[in-house]
Amino acid sequence: MINLYDTHKRHLGTITEAQLQFLIDSMEEESTTDQDYYIEPATLDYLEARGASEELIEQLRGYLGDHDGLTIRWERS
Repeated sequence: MINLYDTHKRHLGTITEAQLQFLIDSMEEESTTDQDYYIEPATLDYLEARGASEELIEQLRGYLGDHDGLTIRWERS
């Protein structure tokens, strides 16, 4: 499983390896060691249009909540 954290190192939840691979394939990374993504409502729309699973979109939407944007970091357990 892949653990997701916010910038305060608070554990947000987990995603599958396949969901992580979808994010890696869909999102821009600044380097090969980059393990974080900035998400906002437009990002969720983009991921949904690219075919993200409903489960992943709902999970990310829950993390985002009322925030305008949120940086999430992933880590393999």
